[in-house]
Amino acid sequence: MTSFKELERGDIVWATDPLSEKGRPILVLGTPRFTNHGVQLITVMISTKTYHEAALTLGDDDYEGDALGERSHVLPWSLATLNSAADVDHYLTSLVDDRTEDVASEVIDYISA
Repeated sequence: MTSFKELERGDIVWATDPLSEKGRPILVLGTPRFTNHGVQLITVMISTKTYHEAALTLGDDDYEGDALGERSHVLPWSLATLNSAADVDHYLTSLVDDRTEDVASEVIDYISA
């Protein structure tokens, strides 16, 4: 298993959803390391729901490893920072660099609008 400190940009993990009591797949976009706080993961949520019209659909070619079991969609407006290994249950897979960059660009569009 990949440890919290070894996670990288593009990794998808099963983690605590800060907006509910359920877990969900979450895409890691950044892994800044701070002297006093250690590693923090900047993430975006992934959903299997298709009603989010601005969500980014993930295709089989978008994965570097195995695809997630169901058709999934990244929600670039749904950011969360995870501060603890307790927030991450396990590593699932990762995205190819180009698709991770697409997601990061959409996040930037949302926060700069």
